[in-house]
Formats: sequence, structure tokens, C-alpha cells
Amino acid sequence: NAGLLELSLGKFRNVLLNQTNPVEAVIRNIASNVTVIIFQVHAQKSDVVISFDKNPSVNSSGTGVDKGLVSILRPQQSVCTWYLRSLDASQVLSTAISIPYMEKDPIPGGCNLEFDLEVDPNIYLDYTLVDIHIKFAPANLGYTRGASPPSCDSGTGQNSRWRLRYDVYQYFLPENELSEMVLMSHIRKMSEVRSIKANGIKMLTLTTDDKTNVYFSSLPGQGVIYNVIVWDPLWNTSAAYIPVHTYACSFADLVDNCSSLSKLSTKVFFTAFAVLGLFTCFFGHRFWKTDLFFMGFIFTGFFFFVFITRVTGLGYDVRLLLTAVAGIIGGFFLVASWWRFGSVLLCMFIIGLVLGFLFSSTVVFTPLGDYRVFRDDVVFWVTFSSVALMIPVLFVGCPRILNILACGIVGSYAVILAIACYVYTSLAYITLDILRRILNDYFSRAYTNVPFQTNDFIILSVWAMLALSGVTVQLRRERSEVPFPPHPYLTWKRERERRSTNVLDPSHHIPPLRERIHNKLLHIKEFFQKEQPAGERTPLLL
Repeated sequence: NAGLLELSLGKFRNVLLNQTNPVEAVIRNIASNVTVIIFQVHAQKSDVVISFDKNPSVNSSGTGVDKGLVSILRPQQSVCTWYLRSLDASQVLSTAISIPYMEKDPIPGGCNLEFDLEVDPNIYLDYTLVDIHIKFAPANLGYTRGASPPSCDSGTGQNSRWRLRYDVYQYFLPENELSEMVLMSHIRKMSEVRSIKANGIKMLTLTTDDKTNVYFSSLPGQGVIYNVIVWDPLWNTSAAYIPVHTYACSFADLVDNCSSLSKLSTKVFFTAFAVLGLFTCFFGHRFWKTDLFFMGFIFTGFFFFVFITRVTGLGYDVRLLLTAVAGIIGGFFLVASWWRFGSVLLCMFIIGLVLGFLFSSTVVFTPLGDYRVFRDDVVFWVTFSSVALMIPVLFVGCPRILNILACGIVGSYAVILAIACYVYTSLAYITLDILRRILNDYFSRAYTNVPFQTNDFIILSVWAMLALSGVTVQLRRERSEVPFPPHPYLTWKRERERRSTNVLDPSHHIPPLRERIHNKLLHIKEFFQKEQPAGERTPLLL
């Protein structure tokens, strides 16, 4: 027999659902001025079925973790009934609420032409590791009980549904929180119009001319709730769709699930990268060759990873290994090129580009990056490149300052990337979102807003402290030193010429290398020869 769940309008109730015994949810004594009731149920990871009948059909039910139904009330109707059950054999914790609306309130999903329900207030969500896609059915104007619904295609004037506006809201759950009770308590803040406006972040507004689908950047492991408020500007009334949540990851996978997102290869790569970055942060300018290797590794590794991802179908671990090899080669190449040609300007240009890339990525990481003008790839990349090139141009007259700043800021950010492999932090998306935009042609349509909570403030403080300490230590230690070490190849050539011309130099009398090697071999050979017996060996002179 069905269990009975008595509900009150606007009140949440937690309920345990199972597969075998459906729950009958009932609301009684509905006021006569209520024309529409939106009933919704939410679970964390197990699908639930909500329907008007005990035996669900495609056109009278919905299945998912966040689902709802619209009940259009008949004249004199004062009782509404829905049926709930889970698709999982075990018990599933869920929360349910019914929200009333009046005759002047718009009806979410009232002009549905795409989905199965006649009136569909649900938001449909799909995600990948790169982006999240939400879509919903257009709303209709409200109307009184017993009246015919307004036509959805009667015209585009102010007396039709075309006057409606849609505000899309986003809400972040606490970082590193994957529990059911946390979700249940926070999804309540995104279910009713007033609480959505008080707690959510308004991302954009759509008109009826716009397509009712929106893209956001994916944040694996971070809980996010989305909802849409439809607003009627003529009556100044609003109604909310069914909130939908995602963690952009799977709870069921044995590997790379929501609790352990970072691969072992990623942790090894960025931990080693962070050790080199921390050394560069404090000692990069003093150990010039190590600094060049670090910057060459970043420059070469980044472009190589983009290249092999674009042109090959290799697995992630293989690409990361090849990127490490390419980065090492690129680092040694930059060191070798400086040793042979001694071009400090060339090396500083590459170092400036690395610092400029990080600076430009930080600029577009702010809310500026979500401006509609940057949806255009040409505008975005021209702006991004200009800001990145501005750094080496501004510091062209003081390369030592530029190098020390790059060592401190870039080296300390390498530590932040390593921390992100073990603890979630939004700071990793400063550069990750740029990489996503390079590798994915349609990422430009995604809004890249991220949470900034307690963890992020702590890790941002660590980044600032490391960068400031590294820059300060190097500036104080290097203020009395020459800006850069002398050109090693020219130094070696001058030393060789000096030795060949200055007879007073003791090194002038050192035998050639071939003769020294020959003498050393003779010395070794004599060591293994038997000792000659003592006595006179020379013949007597006549």
C-alpha cells in the first residue's frame, strides 16, 4: 500500500523513498485564489519518479534527481495528489515541497514543445568535464481557474508570452561537501522566488527571442544549483522553475569519482612541478640556469600539450608523460640557447610571456571574463594577447625586476596547482579555463563563474605570501650583484684565447688534452706492471 505524506503549501518535507512502496503526497484545503501548484522532489544521486497517477506514464510523470510537476487547478478543487518512488532498491533520502502561484503569475514550462510533459517546469541538465548545459521550456502567461490557457503562438506583442523575461541564477554549495543533508538544506534556498533572489547569483537574463539554454564551465567535485525565474513585466509577477543540481562527476565510478578526482599521474606531475616552482620562487634569479629551465619547461610543455591534444587521440596519462618529456627538452634547449648565444633579451621575452600569460589569465578569471563581448573568440584572444604582451613590453628596460617578479609569482602559482590536486580550490581555474577555451571550440559560450569560499581565501593568502616573500628575498639578495651572469660561451672563448697568448699564465704551460690523456693512461699502465728485481742491469763498460 502507498504510504501517505501530508504536505503544506510552501513547506519542505524530507521523505525516504524506495522502489516497491510508492509514497502518496497530498495537499488539502487549497485556497481558492491559488491557480497553479508546482510540486517538486529532490535527491542527491539516485533517480526518483514523480507522477500524477499510481501507474506512471510518459506524459504524466518525470524521472530524475530534481523533478517536478505542475498541477493546473480546476474550479472548486481543494486537494492535490502526487505519487513518489525511487528507482533504487535501497532507501533514498529526498526532500519535497509544493509552491502555490496565483492567476497573474507566469507558468514555468507552460509553452513546452520539446519535452514529454504538457506543462514542464523542469530544467534539464547535461555535463561533461568541460561544460554544463541547462535547458528549459518557455513559460506561458498565468490565467484563472477553468479558463483556457493563453495561446503560445498567437503573436509577439505585449499581450502574449513574448513579454516574459528569464533570469538564470547560480548557487554554489560549500566546497568539499558531498553529503546529502548539505544538499537538502541548500536546495531549499533555490526553490522559491524570494529565496533565489536573496541567495543565488544572477548570471544573465534571457528574453523570449533567445534560446532557452545556457552553458557554464564545469567544476568537477563542486556542487552547484541552477534555477530560472520567469518574470512578467506587465504584472510584475514571477515564478520559479524546478532547481537542478550537479557535481559534474559520478558518485558510482570506482576510479575518478566525486571523492577522488585527481589522477595519480596529475598528482605526481604537479607535485614535482611545485618543488621546482618553490625553488625558483626564492632562488630563481641566483640560479639563472634553473630559472631558464623552469620557464622553458612551462612554455614548451603548454604548447606541446595543446598540440597533441588537438591532433591526436592519445589518453590523458600518455599526453601528460609526453608533455613532461617535451617540457624537459624545452627547458634544456632554453638553457643551451642562452649558453651559446647569450641573448638575455630573448630569454627575458619568453619569461615575460609566461608571466604575462598568468596575468592575463587572472584578468579574465574575474567577472570581466563573463562580459558578453568576450563570447566572440576574436575579441577575446586579441584582448588576452594584448594584455599578455604588455608585461614584457612594460619591463623591457628593467629585465632583472621582470625576472624576479616572474620567479616569485609563477613559481608560487606552481605550488597552488599542486595543492589543487589534493584540495579543491577555484584558483586552479585561472589557467585551466584558458586551456579549456583553447582546446574546445564551443567553450566560449560557457559562463566561467566559480565559487570563492574559505578554502580559496586561505590558498590565495598562501599564494600572495609565497610570491611576496620570494620577490622580496631575491630583490634584497641581488641588489648588489650584477643583473645577470656573463655570457658563458664568450667567457669560455676569452679564457681560451688568454691561455694561448699569455706565457706568464701557468695554464699556458698545461699540455694539450690529448697528451694529458696519454700520460694518464701510461701512469695507469705502470701501476699494473710488475716491480723489476733489484741489482745491476747495465753492461760493464770496456
